[in-house]
Amino acid sequence: MAVDSPLSSALGPPACEKDAKALQFIEEMTRNADSVQENVLAEILSRNAKTEYLQRFKLGGSTQRSTFKSKVPVITYEDIQPEIQRIANGNRSAILSAHPISEFLTSSGTSAGERKLMPTIQEELDRRQQLYSLLMPVMNLYVRDLDKGKGLYFLFVKSETKTPGGLLARPVLTSYYKSDHFKTRPYDPYNVYTSPNESILCPDSFQSMYTQMLCGLYDREVVLRVGAVFASGLLRAIRFLQMNWPQLAHDIRTGSLNPKITDPSVRQCIDQIVRPDPELADFVEAECSKENWEGIITRIWPNTKYLDVIVTGAMAQYIPTLTHYSGGLPMACTMYASSECYFGLNLNPMSKPAEVSYTIMPNMAYFEFLPYEQSSSELIHDSPPRLVDLVDVEVGKEYELVITTYSGLHRYRVGDILRVTGFHNSAPQFHFVRRKNVLLSIDSDKTDEAELQKAVENASELLTEFNTSVVEYTSYADTKTIPGHYVIYWELLAKDSANSPSEEVLNRCCLAMEESLNSVYRQGRVSDKSIGPLEIRVVKSGTFEELMDYAISRGASINQYKVPRCVNFTPIVELLDSRVLSAHFSPALPHWTSKRRR
Repeated sequence: MAVDSPLSSALGPPACEKDAKALQFIEEMTRNADSVQENVLAEILSRNAKTEYLQRFKLGGSTQRSTFKSKVPVITYEDIQPEIQRIANGNRSAILSAHPISEFLTSSGTSAGERKLMPTIQEELDRRQQLYSLLMPVMNLYVRDLDKGKGLYFLFVKSETKTPGGLLARPVLTSYYKSDHFKTRPYDPYNVYTSPNESILCPDSFQSMYTQMLCGLYDREVVLRVGAVFASGLLRAIRFLQMNWPQLAHDIRTGSLNPKITDPSVRQCIDQIVRPDPELADFVEAECSKENWEGIITRIWPNTKYLDVIVTGAMAQYIPTLTHYSGGLPMACTMYASSECYFGLNLNPMSKPAEVSYTIMPNMAYFEFLPYEQSSSELIHDSPPRLVDLVDVEVGKEYELVITTYSGLHRYRVGDILRVTGFHNSAPQFHFVRRKNVLLSIDSDKTDEAELQKAVENASELLTEFNTSVVEYTSYADTKTIPGHYVIYWELLAKDSANSPSEEVLNRCCLAMEESLNSVYRQGRVSDKSIGPLEIRVVKSGTFEELMDYAISRGASINQYKVPRCVNFTPIVELLDSRVLSAHFSPALPHWTSKRRR
């Protein structure tokens, strides 16, 4: 029920007084975006003026934008990796930030095969929490009565480690779920989860998923929205239900808990929830035993109004599968964030996935934008490129995002390519185009061309004793399987057909490739179980010439043609698949440990 409020927003009638204040805050920030940005930069430069990093550039205490832009270079992670390593090793002096670094947030992007370590400070939790607090007030403008039920969200913590200096290093969402901001959050009727904290915080992924699914089944009639962070995570939950529904139905029928649930805090919590419900057990068995799982989400949770899940960027590849399982429910992408910084939110969360635009909140950090054509060239530190301020971007143009944060990142290139779609007041709205240089992605993994090339080279060494080499290759992220997996197409040249590599050797090539990929990929395979075994499909000789002929027939220049190292255009994938001679899978898990390489 919308309220009449003196704080009523231009965004629409708020659902309650608390929402009215949140919407008013969005309006104030976006109306005054440039002055907010000026103040944010001045505050960051003022508080960090005496840090070792900023003192190098002789700002002389200035907090002016013009001085900052002329003296402080645009950087990548590798430029500040030595400073980050010193902090990780225990140096507590003001290197990047005047405020103490409270922990490191591990990025899904990698450097030298390891997750990047993003420094953060305690107050950033408040800033992230503030952005979270804006999401439901916006959603309530589009979907009414969300206070009348619950959200079934599959949320998980991931492994964490400590740096040599004793600081925690963990993903940003793990940090948030383990914080008091999340664990002791006040009751909000618009934000009630079916999953208890004990299940979300359980480090064992099976026990966490099992008990979250069990609670979701008990609450099936009051679930109004179903979600996970990424589309891939929600599909893993559906696959988990496919694999485990008999045991779940047994627990519901008998009011007992699967003996595989051994975490004491989880058992104690879930024991209070499970109860014998033969009627519900019959229903779960009847629905889940059907061969056709189309619309399974709305069949089991009939009052679901939308899916809350990220389906932009690399996650867009999962939209058809989610549509199949949800019966065509709307998919809401509510916010745009990364380990480095939380950026903004979607003011029209029920828009179609292809039309999603995020409004940057100017209080989160200081934002600059590198015109994308310019960003392709190497940046020279003593000749800074001309970056565009937040309010000066142009509709229709693409930019690479550059941020300056309270935690000590100054003019840091995030690597996201964004296209300006419009403005809300004076704050721009962006469509996420892609991550720069990312070739393959299934979940939070990001594999670039250089990494894929190195993996192919390492694996192909196993072929030398058979006088066989990889003539050409390309790749494809196969998301039709759950979990998705990397497919690598190889065209081989065997100089001695009597001594060609066996199936066992080619299977080992799959594993050798996986061992060469970065730690985020290997964690997805080993710990998170979010990525399936890598597959090599050997294609007939001449296949890649056919690929070139096809590209030229569609207008490509024969002089400039290069074999694409990743394909996703359906006719090309179909062409490759029609030429497959044999398929091989990784026979084991690659090596992974939560400990970082020193």
